[in-house]
Amino acid sequence: NTINFLFFVCYRALIFPLLIRQGKPTPFFTFVLALLFCLFNGYLQGRSLTNYATYPPGWLADSRFIIGFLGWLIGKVINIHSDHILRNLRKPGETGYKIPRGGMFEYVSGANFFGEILEWFGFALACCTIESLAFALCSLFILGSRARQHHK
Repeated sequence: NTINFLFFVCYRALIFPLLIRQGKPTPFFTFVLALLFCLFNGYLQGRSLTNYATYPPGWLADSRFIIGFLGWLIGKVINIHSDHILRNLRKPGETGYKIPRGGMFEYVSGANFFGEILEWFGFALACCTIESLAFALCSLFILGSRARQHHK
């Protein structure tokens, strides 16, 4: 579970920013708030999983872990694929609004947000900790509100 979390952080913090084309600048205050949230959440998840979470023998074969891991994996695939679609919406130099097509965008207007929310609820189920559930709920409320704004 810690590896899953680290994979997400590396993708979101290192890989994704290198892949996006130049877009709108992020306000510094927003950047600082996001950074503080990620640092606090990373500490909370890491500390929870390494110091307090205990799992019975055979946890990796438990249906909660398996379903949670599959939810995380499917969410991760949806998120990465949706990010790919969004990055390639416009040709270089092109501006204006475009509606994304393909993948989960055929079913939900905020497929990237949906994928990330699914990731973190899968993570929460696989970990079965209050901290991972709190993060999943925070993701739902924050990303859900962003998805609603994007949909409008």
